[in-house]
Parts: sequence; structure tokens; C-alpha cells
Amino acid sequence: MVGVEPVVAIAHLMEASLRAVDQGKAHLTAEATDLLLQGVRAIEQRVWALRDGVPIPEAPPSLLARLEAVDLGQARPQTPPGALGLDPALSAKLAPMDREALLQGLAAGKNALRADFTPSPERAAAQINITSMRAALSAHAELVKVLPLSVPAGPQAPGGLAFAIFLLSALNAEELAALFATRGLKVRQLGRAPEQSGVLGEEVEPESQDETEAGHSGLVRVEVARLDETMERLSALIVTRYRLARAVTELASSGADTRALSQIMAENARQLRDLRAAVLQVRMVRVSEVLERVPLLVRGLCRKTGKVVRLELDTGPAEVDKAVAERIFPAIVHLVRNAIDHAIESPDERKAAGKPEEGVLRIVCFQRGSHRLELSVEDDGRGVDREQVAKRAGREVPQNDAALLDLLCLPGLSTRDEATTTSGRGMGMDIVKRIATSQLGGELTLTTRPGQGSTFTLRVPLTVTIIDAFVFECEGHRFVAPVSMIEEILEIDPAKLSHGPGNDSLAAMIQRRGEALPILGLAGIFRLGASAPATRALVIRRGGEATGFAVHRMLGQQEVVVRPLEDPLLRVPGISGATDLGDGKPTLVLDLAALAGRALGKEAA
Repeated sequence: MVGVEPVVAIAHLMEASLRAVDQGKAHLTAEATDLLLQGVRAIEQRVWALRDGVPIPEAPPSLLARLEAVDLGQARPQTPPGALGLDPALSAKLAPMDREALLQGLAAGKNALRADFTPSPERAAAQINITSMRAALSAHAELVKVLPLSVPAGPQAPGGLAFAIFLLSALNAEELAALFATRGLKVRQLGRAPEQSGVLGEEVEPESQDETEAGHSGLVRVEVARLDETMERLSALIVTRYRLARAVTELASSGADTRALSQIMAENARQLRDLRAAVLQVRMVRVSEVLERVPLLVRGLCRKTGKVVRLELDTGPAEVDKAVAERIFPAIVHLVRNAIDHAIESPDERKAAGKPEEGVLRIVCFQRGSHRLELSVEDDGRGVDREQVAKRAGREVPQNDAALLDLLCLPGLSTRDEATTTSGRGMGMDIVKRIATSQLGGELTLTTRPGQGSTFTLRVPLTVTIIDAFVFECEGHRFVAPVSMIEEILEIDPAKLSHGPGNDSLAAMIQRRGEALPILGLAGIFRLGASAPATRALVIRRGGEATGFAVHRMLGQQEVVVRPLEDPLLRVPGISGATDLGDGKPTLVLDLAALAGRALGKEAA
């Protein structure tokens, strides 16, 4: 560590333990793993101190003493050299831990594969080398070991060097070989009789540079602050475009010929949309990267609670804006803590209930359309006890999952009598709902089954800075709502609206495909008066139930730059921010789901 002795002292002791495990002389116990993770955190703290230019603290003597006396488990039986069907000489070059990893992968249903790669001047000229090959293979498989091999020099191996790459993959040999058909890779199956070798035939040079992996030369690391600045510049361009469009409209209304200018404006709008898509693509991060810290979180919670939980992550290729990712991760942390601490039973309870002692926690994520991300946290625990929650909240027992979720999200509500290090403060679900709805303008839903488990689902926009939105008018006031939030726009006949007792203009009912749809008057909610009947209804879905908002006129759809209301004194439920539509005046961006909950909640009260 270039003279950073505190890091050296910790790392050397950790390496000694890992070397014994790698050589098959011992295996890591749960206690040893916890201790090594403490060592990692101690190293991180000292690296951060080095980065920040502050004095680097000495290595904790207690940590060094525990690392030196770490209790590793007894070595497991050695894997027979021939168990994988490898040549004994090659098998001997694999560490016992590598052979065990391959066999464990086979037992888990994966394919254990050996891929052979031979460098050549032609491949090097096309930027195909062992580094780029490893990077390309890691996208489709888990790399276990890469071994350099000395082979006779010849036309197939000009340098007398080859590489054997051992990996685990859901793909079989033939499928993986087909993906790298232009790169001279030979793939074969391990752990069973090689009925089909999957060896590729002719070496074919790639047709274009796009078919090759350029290793790290194709990546650029960019600070998030620079991306934020780029987004700010783009936001300013979008507002300027609307100002220009307004000026062109005024010129046209005065009789000026603006046809050429209108064509230029239309082309500029298309270019800005393309630029917006490109900038947003740069800001996107894989959800799998956002959730990479969850396994450690689950492991720590299991150690504290004494429960046995298997985590299953299914994120696929889903991506989300980095700003959204940073906001949504704390909500995921709270949901995971609640699932393990409250929902999943102890091994004894599960066994008594006829369940496996090991609980299951699944996090599934996928993109819904091009605007929204849907993420669910599901457990197979005891489910939410409606009576207990109602008793703790001092309310009536909720009749459906949506009402139950509203109770769970009450500030300060907890089902525990005493606070622990993981829960009991009554803040978790309140924070989750605030992040999902108020901060991100999304939706939070709950599905629970007594004795079977619960599923919390968050539906949030992929980005919250520049969004596609509907602009509409109500009693002369303009408002904006995200397109992703609107399920349908209905034409309504005021004569067909059914009002309740007292003819309250705040809410009414209308028939929609044979079902009653509650209609909330936006003018009534904001107390704007009621000089003219509404002609349109924006239909949203909250907690699985549809609700409509009556408005007077739809003005169209356009991109808007959302400025969140950061001042706590200005935050109002149902208003997620403001935007400039080109006239220099702030226009409110509405969270219609929160408005529906607020209005219907007042009616229920």
C-alpha cells in the first residue's frame, strides 16, 4: 500500500487466512467471514482518510489480535483430481478452492466450462486479447480461474502461449461458443463425459470493430457532478425552446410568416429529444449494481436475528437514473430490514408451521414500458396481522391491503414494544412511502397473505429531472402531471356525474366500462371555484384502485424540467415540484396519487 502501514498490517493478516483457504488447508466459518468483513471496513476507512488527506489512524490492536487468532474451520475433503474430467496435470494447477467452486456450481445446476483462448498477432491487432476476452466472458459467466499454458509454437499458437479459462454459466458449451464464434474461442463442458465438445471450427476474423471487445479502452469514468451539470444545461435548453416556441406563436398571431421558422423549431425539438435520450442513457446505472450491497445487509441481519434467510435477486438488464437509484436504495434497505426482522419467522416457528427452516426473500425488478421501474420485495413469512396493526394504530381493522398499507405508513407506528438496532422506531414504512410517492412521484402497494408472506411493490419513474408530462388547465390555472402516472384520459359528460348527499363538488361517480369510477374535482381540491363544468378526467391508479380527476381542458404533452420543492415549509402533499413552460411563471407538477389519497382520506374521515 505504498507505505500506508496500517492497511498493510490488516491486509497481511487477512491474506494469511485466505491463503490457507485457497490452498485447501481450511475453510471459512461464519465467524471468520464476519471478522474479514470488519477488516475490509477498516481498510476502507483508512483508504478514505488517505484520499481526504487527513491523518491515517493506526490499525486497531483488537482487530489485529482477532485476525491473528482467527478460528478457521477444518479443511474439507479434497476434490478428486479427476472429478471434473480434466487432465491430471492441468487439474493439479487448480487450487482446491477452484475445483470446489466448479463442483458447487455443477450441483447448483450451472454448467462448468473450460474455454481455451490462444493469442495471435491478428487478434491483437483487432484488440482481441486475454483482457478483453475475460471482460467479454464475465458478462455471460462467472469466471473461476484463468491459467496460462505453454503450448508448442506453430501456426495456431505463434507465441507458444494459450489460456485455459474455467467458468460457470447458465449457458452450455455450444451456446457460449456461438456467442464468440468470431474470436477463436474453444469451449468444452466439464464434469461429465464430453459427448459434444463445443469446439469451434474455422477461425474467422471479425467483420467490424463493433464485434470486438476493446477492454478498458471503451470505458470512461465520469464524475456524477459533471453528469448533473450536463443535465442542467440540457434543462436550460428545453426551457429556452419553449420560450422560443411561445415567441414564434406570438409572431404568427400578428400575421408574420413563420413557416420556415416553425420547420426549424420542429427539427430543433427532435434534436433536443435525441440529446435528452443520449444524456439520460449516460446517467443510467444497472439496478443489479444498486442492489449489490443487499446480500451483505441480509447476511448481517441474519446474524443479528438468528434467522436463516436465502436472498434471491432477479434484476435482469433493468436500468435506472442514478439520481433515482440513490433515492430508492434507502427504501429497499427499510423493506429488507422489515422483511427479515418482522415478517420471516425464526427457524423453530417455521418448522412448527410446516415451512422450511430457511426463509426466502426475493427482490425482483424490471422496466415497465419506457418510463417506469417496478421493484418488488417479497418474503414467505407470516404476513401482516391486520388486527395487530389496527390495534397499535388505534384505528379500525382495514378491509383491504391498500388501507392496511396506509396504516403501516403512519409516522411513528411500530408493531414492536421495544426498539432494537434494526427496527421498532416506527420510521421505516413512513420513509419508504415518502421516497416512493413524494420524492419520486411513484406508487407503493402491498399484497399480503396470512401465513404465506407479503410483497411490497414500488413503481417509480426511471428519471425525475426531465419527464414527459401532460399539461392541462383547470379554472384558468395550468398544471402538469407525469405521463407515466396517467392511465387514461376520459371525456366526461357533466350530466352523467352522480354526486353524493349535499351535491359536494369535490367528488362524484361516473360509469366506466360497467364499473363506478370516483371523480375528484381538481378545482374543488385547490378551491379554485367552479365557474364551468369539467370536460376531461385524468384516470390514475392508486393501490390498485382507479380514480379520476376532473379538469377543464387538455393543453397537450411535452417534456418538462421538474424542480423539486426542497424547502420543508413549501412541501405540500400532492405537489412534487414546479416547472417553467416557457412563460417564466412556475407551473405546479402534481402527484395525483397523493392528491387522491389525501382527498379520499378526508372524505372517509
